[in-house]
Amino acid sequence: MVLTGHGGLDKLEYREDWPTPVPADNEVLVRVGACGLNNTDINTRTAWYSKTVTEGITDDGGKGGFASADAETGSWGNATIRFPRIQGADVAGEIVDVGAEVATSRIGERVILDPWILASGNWLDTSRSLYFGSECDGGYAEYTTIRNENAVRINTPQSDAELATYPCAYTTAENLTARTGLQPGETVVITGASGGVGSAAIQLSRLRGARVIAVASPVKTDLLKQLGADHVIDRHVDNLEQAIRDAVGGAVDVALDVVGGSTFMPLVNALCQGGRYSSSGSIAGPLVEFDLRQLVYKDLQLTGATIVPPGTMHRLVSLIEQDLLKPLLAQTFPLHELGKAQETFLQKKHVGNIVVEL
Repeated sequence: MVLTGHGGLDKLEYREDWPTPVPADNEVLVRVGACGLNNTDINTRTAWYSKTVTEGITDDGGKGGFASADAETGSWGNATIRFPRIQGADVAGEIVDVGAEVATSRIGERVILDPWILASGNWLDTSRSLYFGSECDGGYAEYTTIRNENAVRINTPQSDAELATYPCAYTTAENLTARTGLQPGETVVITGASGGVGSAAIQLSRLRGARVIAVASPVKTDLLKQLGADHVIDRHVDNLEQAIRDAVGGAVDVALDVVGGSTFMPLVNALCQGGRYSSSGSIAGPLVEFDLRQLVYKDLQLTGATIVPPGTMHRLVSLIEQDLLKPLLAQTFPLHELGKAQETFLQKKHVGNIVVEL
């Protein structure tokens, strides 16, 4: 599936004559078994990342694009995307060929791909750190190539479709959680808790021994509690801060936010003295009102979480192989129905991740 430019779903073009990529010296060729969807796909296609867009990811905007988008700053790092581009960051599959400098013994390995192709040395250097399916071609294809180190061998009975729920959502959630230094016995509130990142954050917070308060639609309560949420708050509640305080009997230690917009300030207000807030997204809107006194006089820590530190995927693979993380596969679509899959994704009625397969 080839993205021909920024805009609506009409910019996605299904092709059966696209050439199979050839692995470079330190790359492997992977036969894609499945590739998961994530917000990055929508954000990049619509150029929502550009600072000229001030609204959240709406259903109409996600399908048709944003008139205010600036194509010159359309990537997560506000750089220019080169088209045509094959998107898709969340790949599980098998190595079928290798480039020079890569051991041929890797052929036949089952792998999950780490989407962060980080620069050596300063891995936070956005001019040299790439995201799979954004600054280079990704996994919405029969075959894809990636740097040898980013193809992580995995041994698990989980299917390719299940494994394709992990790369973007779980590395993001792990980084989001780690940035706060969440400790055993602390209480964390998680917005967007039924989405890929939110549902992953529930599991990862529980593994850290924390008490979890989830914010989501009430119809998803039972499933979120099965994942480990101690309490679920209706995302449409009139007074979110008070609902959080009522649920925990006071303030919370940590807030993990993928929603932003009008949710931001109630989360900050609900933090205890010395509390920590971390965000990896703002689907409800990137512009917020902020009472700076909350930050100053409550000694708060606010962090963003985008570029994921080296080694994160290897940690997650270890947890998967130990059966400590559970995939949350909401629905699968064939690759040629990627547009339909994205429409379903934008409706936000699912819990977990949507995946496409060939």
